[in-house]
Amino acid sequence: MLGAAALPMVRAANAQERPRNIVVSSANGVAACAKAMEVLKAGGDTLDAVVAGVNIVELDPNDTSVGYGGLPNEDGVVELDASCMHGPTRRGGAVGAIRGIKTPSKIAQLVMAETDHMMLVGEGALRFAKAYGFPEEDLLTDKSRLAWRMWKREMRDRTGHSNWESGIDGPPKAPKMAELKKAFPGFDEETLAWAYEVATNPPHGTINCMALNEKGEMSAVTTTSGLAWKIAGRLGDSPIIGGGLWLDQDVGGAGSTGRGEENLRVCGAHTIIEKMRQGMSPREAALDALKRVSRNFDDDRKRLGELDLSFYALRKDGEYAGASLWDKRSAGAAGGAQFAVCAADGQSHRENSVYLYERK
Repeated sequence: MLGAAALPMVRAANAQERPRNIVVSSANGVAACAKAMEVLKAGGDTLDAVVAGVNIVELDPNDTSVGYGGLPNEDGVVELDASCMHGPTRRGGAVGAIRGIKTPSKIAQLVMAETDHMMLVGEGALRFAKAYGFPEEDLLTDKSRLAWRMWKREMRDRTGHSNWESGIDGPPKAPKMAELKKAFPGFDEETLAWAYEVATNPPHGTINCMALNEKGEMSAVTTTSGLAWKIAGRLGDSPIIGGGLWLDQDVGGAGSTGRGEENLRVCGAHTIIEKMRQGMSPREAALDALKRVSRNFDDDRKRLGELDLSFYALRKDGEYAGASLWDKRSAGAAGGAQFAVCAADGQSHRENSVYLYERK
């Protein structure tokens, strides 16, 4: 009798606990979230959904931190990294320092699905992609090449001399913008100002995207062109499963953007999932990972001041959060810390991240 009486209550509880379609991404993923949601609503696989989402950013030449048009390494070559995890099969794949392929997320997915390996890098990753019909292409755009040339030009010795600008015996220099216009004809002032900023303050950007469907299935992907002007062959956290990406179907998913080296020192994504497993909310778990990063700097805010790092967490019940080390990004980049979200019943949009410290 008790069991029969309790049955309607059990059904009600199950209805409330049923997950909903939801996609979470870094702030540059508004369009990616919307695309991933389209795939979910059409009944598509969660990994296919997030990969289709980040492909938009990978193929966008105006996003200089991901895929085609990404800022190159110190040799002027674009090297891309990506990783993915598929919750239902508990499998993952990654590629690192791959050149000439616009959509490394697709290659990471192929590594997962078509090999018994977890990661391919460099020339081997490129040969693998070409074997599956992906064309090798020049990933530099006029804009990203300009930024690289600007970076070379602004490299100086202790006396302020650079081998990549005109000689020191000429007439006095013109004001900076006039000087840049002469050195780089054909570009407007806004583009030149942007190139000078990224040359002198090297950025590191990425896109992380995670999805949950109504069945409770989850997948995640992270893709990036890495730190601008990096040493050739450098890998950050994005292709490292457990660092820049981790997903456990029983718990949730987590990813990151920003300074990959500091994230790897705390295995941030894996740490967040384990903290959620122990009962922390996504918000609490992400902040806890950031506190670990801070402790590596003795909580010295001055030393942390030049560091940007953000985490994104999505729990299996649909609760999510974005968390950043700082309330605002570093000097030279406007705006506060945000992330992108798209739920089945709404539009893709940005929300404010929680943060560990405030910039003065």
